[in-house]
Amino acid sequence: MILEDVAEFAATLPPTRALIGLDLGEKTIGVAVSDNFLGIATPLETVRRKKFGLDAARLSEIIADRQIGGLVLGLPRNMDGSEGPRCQSTRAFARNFEKLENLPITFWDERLSTVAAERALLEADTSRRRRAEVIDHVAAGYILQGVLDRLRVLKEQS
Repeated sequence: MILEDVAEFAATLPPTRALIGLDLGEKTIGVAVSDNFLGIATPLETVRRKKFGLDAARLSEIIADRQIGGLVLGLPRNMDGSEGPRCQSTRAFARNFEKLENLPITFWDERLSTVAAERALLEADTSRRRRAEVIDHVAAGYILQGVLDRLRVLKEQS
């Protein structure tokens, strides 16, 4: 079930189940997971993209192993907020993945998540080579943390 609104997404989540966040790139998929209380996002791994079936199989393994309750996809909007080909590709990925996994899926505006991840890695004095290895799943962590922070605000308001 694909839900554009994060509040609707929140209403469908099973209790005490972690979320998975994805930063979909052309060559890689950054993966981050939350704790079961939806407080902290932790970068997990970067999946090298092959074919959709192989990529989805690896993601499904993570979902099963970690008993994931929902999926957050970074939506790569243009800086003016419009949606281009990369957004269409992300939405197509969501539609295809929805057929494989019975999970609520939502999107989160990922503008500047890679910039924030790069800045954090630079501040941590991470080497250029190491940054290249981890940037995607660190960016996925920023995407997922954005949703977790929004969920916390929604909970406080209710």
